[in-house]
Amino acid sequence: MTSTTEGRNPASSDLDQLATDEILRVMNREDRNVPEAVAAVVPVLAAAVDASCARLRAGGRVLYVGAGTSGRLGVLDAVEIPPTFGASRELFQGVLAGGFAACHGASEASEDDARQGATDLERRGCTALDVVVGIAASGRTPYTCGALARARELGALTIAVSCDAVSPLAGMADHAVTPLVGPEVLAGSTRLKAGTAQKLVLNMFSTAVMVRLGHVYGNWMVCLQMTNAKLRARGLRILHEAT
Repeated sequence: MTSTTEGRNPASSDLDQLATDEILRVMNREDRNVPEAVAAVVPVLAAAVDASCARLRAGGRVLYVGAGTSGRLGVLDAVEIPPTFGASRELFQGVLAGGFAACHGASEASEDDARQGATDLERRGCTALDVVVGIAASGRTPYTCGALARARELGALTIAVSCDAVSPLAGMADHAVTPLVGPEVLAGSTRLKAGTAQKLVLNMFSTAVMVRLGHVYGNWMVCLQMTNAKLRARGLRILHEAT
């Protein structure tokens, strides 16, 4: 069965015939659907956050697993946790098909290896305390599915972030977060709406987790690492405003 993320969008069927501003307006109109799709999955996402906090309080970690754009979004979110929340670099980790070289260069073939996904997860020492978040727009990426299947075997909490509610990835997760953004303006190019939806979901997930774990006071990032001039100024401003 073809994923909904691979479908052809009738709103952009004549994309190559449009003037530049019309191309951009079509994209903008389609992008407006993304926040609504994410809003629809907030109850599931909230349950995933609460379940994840229980694991992290017991000493677990969050492992984001994915390939291509989805995997890079996981890495992007994970690397921001230490400076923003003063947390260990181990707390949130990105597991990317093709390794970290794939952060700045495409590595499409690596996403087809389900066994490698499981192996890469094992190399991180995944245990039943951990939270494994499989990220795949279609929910069918073998690398990500292989990793999530192994996570289940190890007893980890499993979360799927995809844009297809009936995908294999969604079916194997304890919590399936599936914002349904529909077919892309450029058919199959899930770095567009699907990528935007996934980034919103990951930002919401990690921020809510860290709020619940006590790394935020009011809406101030009171545990931030003041490692440059901008952040030192922010730290002083927070101290001044909070006291």
